Amino acid sequence: MTPSDKLGRELRDLRISLTDRCNLRCFFCMPEGQEYEFLKREEILSFEEIARVVRIVKNLGVKKVRLTGGEPLLRRHLEKLVGMIREEVEDIALTTNGLLLKEKIKDLFFAGLKRVTVSLPSLRDERLSRIVSRNVKVGQILEGIYKSIEIGVLVKVNMCVVKGVNEDEILDFVEFFRPLRVEVRFIEFMDVGNLNGWSLERVFSAKDILQTISSHYKVQPLGRSKKGETANRFSLEDGYTFGIIASVTEPFCGECNRLRLTADGKLLTCLFASKGYDLKSLLRAGVEDSQIENFIRTVWENRSDKYSEERLELLKKGIKPKKIEMFKIGG
Repeated sequence: MTPSDKLGRELRDLRISLTDRCNLRCFFCMPEGQEYEFLKREEILSFEEIARVVRIVKNLGVKKVRLTGGEPLLRRHLEKLVGMIREEVEDIALTTNGLLLKEKIKDLFFAGLKRVTVSLPSLRDERLSRIVSRNVKVGQILEGIYKSIEIGVLVKVNMCVVKGVNEDEILDFVEFFRPLRVEVRFIEFMDVGNLNGWSLERVFSAKDILQTISSHYKVQPLGRSKKGETANRFSLEDGYTFGIIASVTEPFCGECNRLRLTADGKLLTCLFASKGYDLKSLLRAGVEDSQIENFIRTVWENRSDKYSEERLELLKKGIKPKKIEMFKIGG
């Protein structure tokens, strides 16, 4: 029996980071004042290489592909890649900060994109600009959301809740997106990467989020929609649904089914990984698909990571593992 069998973690979901660049600088993943040496173009996987990986992992059980970043909409001709992936799997999603969504969503939709998740930390212009370290209006993001809904793309919104920063907007998000039937997923502040200033004291817990919403609405728990999903879902009396992702206080490592591929061709088996497995070298060395499939299978079946379940114990011991930065991994 493999470690993945013991943990009940089937491989179903591939997350692909298309770039390590971002057009909004957010302290949730890339704090202000930090400078990075970004990848050169030749270091990044080509669309053909990415599509080949998708074709291979489809044989291992992958049914869903999510394109992330950095900011994936910064990758030129992204609709071409979506079309190539659509030939392999039907369920293609995108996570974005939404700044370029209005201009790009139509071409992406016609190429085969089905779902979009927009990361939005605030509905207040001044606060949003402060968080992303750029003068951005909420309306710029909302225009992309409206356009996506108009053409038939399923939209969700992720709100990372940080105590002392934006927890006072939880009800605002419910009220704003409820009439649009856009599901908001409230996410506990996680210690992704090493430089986002995370501490347990800054975590506004899933229990607190639910209590805040329940103080104004009658809430019905729905649970997770299927095995491997990260969000616990809830509904209001009118049928509107929202989700809460509680990686810190209610970890779900045992059902994780996500494999991640970075822009420079590293395989990661955990959002909190400290290292990756070099797939790019195999892709560029003329290795056959069957050998690459065996390599990926071995990586997956021998995974033992469960950082979210170990986090609190590590904190007690004063251990802080060095992790890959969030802008290189995506959501």
